[in-house]
Amino acid sequence: MDTASIVTRYYELANAGNWDAWCDLFAADQVMDEQLAGHVEGRETLRAMMAGFPAMYASFENHPHEVIVDGGKAGVVSHISAVVPGGGRIEADVMNYFHVVGGEIVYMANFHDTLPFRAVLPAAS
Repeated sequence: MDTASIVTRYYELANAGNWDAWCDLFAADQVMDEQLAGHVEGRETLRAMMAGFPAMYASFENHPHEVIVDGGKAGVVSHISAVVPGGGRIEADVMNYFHVVGGEIVYMANFHDTLPFRAVLPAAS
């Protein structure tokens, strides 16, 4: 898959809650700098982290609004709408950066305001 297809699939799988297939989009030695989770190295570390994701959110959607692709790099502006099991809501605009090599995400970073997450996930910083 090319970069645009990988990025499109990233959001499709996230919005379907198919976290195992979502993790398969990443290279085995991937590196992620995630706004809340911090620095994450390795696909299997990411997979273990994402195994707990469904318990954190009763619903989760991340819809891209603008996608810019340049070769193996992409930037995506999106919006997260989520609900936690206690009913608290999260609404946050997000910027994701992707670096894709050989049809896999080798690096990803996301940037967003953490305040909406603190309101419902007190451990978030």
